[in-house]
Amino acid sequence: MATSEFLIEATARGFVHQCTDPAALDAALRGGTVAGYIGFDCTADSLHVGSLVQIMLLRLMQRHGHRPVVLMGGGTTRIGDPSGKDESRQLLSDAQIAANMAGIRRVFEPFLRFGDAAPAALMANNADWLDPLGYIPLLREVGTHFTINRMLTFDSVRLRLEREQPLTFLEFNYMILQAYDFRELHRRHGVTLQMGGSDQWGNIVSGIELVRRTESATVFGLTTPLITTASGAKMGKTARGAVWLTADRISPYEYWQFWRNTEDADVGRFLRLFTDLPLDEIARLEALGGAGINAAKAVLATEATALAHGRTAAEQAEATAHATFAEGRTADTLPSVQVAAAELAQGIPVFALLVTAGLAASNGEARRLIRQSGARLNDEMLSDEALPVTTAHLRDGAIKLSKGRKQHVLVRAE
Repeated sequence: MATSEFLIEATARGFVHQCTDPAALDAALRGGTVAGYIGFDCTADSLHVGSLVQIMLLRLMQRHGHRPVVLMGGGTTRIGDPSGKDESRQLLSDAQIAANMAGIRRVFEPFLRFGDAAPAALMANNADWLDPLGYIPLLREVGTHFTINRMLTFDSVRLRLEREQPLTFLEFNYMILQAYDFRELHRRHGVTLQMGGSDQWGNIVSGIELVRRTESATVFGLTTPLITTASGAKMGKTARGAVWLTADRISPYEYWQFWRNTEDADVGRFLRLFTDLPLDEIARLEALGGAGINAAKAVLATEATALAHGRTAAEQAEATAHATFAEGRTADTLPSVQVAAAELAQGIPVFALLVTAGLAASNGEARRLIRQSGARLNDEMLSDEALPVTTAHLRDGAIKLSKGRKQHVLVRAE
């Protein structure tokens, strides 16, 4: 049973899935400051909600006086992690990787404290040690500690082969490079803990073994569970695509709405994982029944949005939602899309406009939404799937499209 404050709270909040040596890690956490890292490859210029469990775990480490280390995969992004993937990733240019890395750096600023005040978070880039390596010297030094037999037993490799999906030799090396990262972070910054999603277990164990064999040191691994919704859907996906963590990708209002739309059965779990609220307050909110669960969802939405976008933006998003839903007004801070004024003058079929607004993923889905009385135009129920929407529908310079009672987008002419 855990006795260190970090491991007690991480377990209570649902962050812990597997741990290589819980008792020894618990003792290390009680004995002083532990530096723990999580790696993030630079495949886009932001991170989405699917990475938020890892970010919140680093935040929890820092809250309990330990040092979070963010490892940017400037080097490993050139290969692509095969873990949990059915096919190879598209290889990115160095310029794309650099641009993505600059974008991802912004994600962590609201969640972690960088600077001089201990325990300050550290951001490292594995390109610093991977770029100068000669490949053959690396394989001679590190490759001898890995057997193909063992590597083939890990899920990240085995599942790809079982599904008869190609696994390139380039990707096959990812495990070796991630293990090398752990050793370099241990040597350079005293890192003794690697964390990650459950699909990273094989890579993490390989890194632990490499450090033990080459450094004669004891280090640890901890994984988080795969987060899905109560209905089994993948966390962080909507009809409009991924739920990103930066405002240039998704507005604070849309982010707030994503959390407000949480399924009833997920409210308590998500409050524990994605907010800093005390556990006793979460227990109180989780116990609310009837209409009270909607109040709990609003708390979840505001607290989660405050972490990513700041308290002011979160409260503005909540006020916008109240104005839109409780008072029936159209708020200027609703998400909006632009369409060509000439196109709108000629008329755009409403089913196509629903897709443009991101309220449906396809024309077929938009038509079904209308047939099922799930779509509104300027708060009026839609019944004609092919209704041409024109400039005559503009109200105060915008057209309000709605999906159900919770999702609204303003369409403006440009």
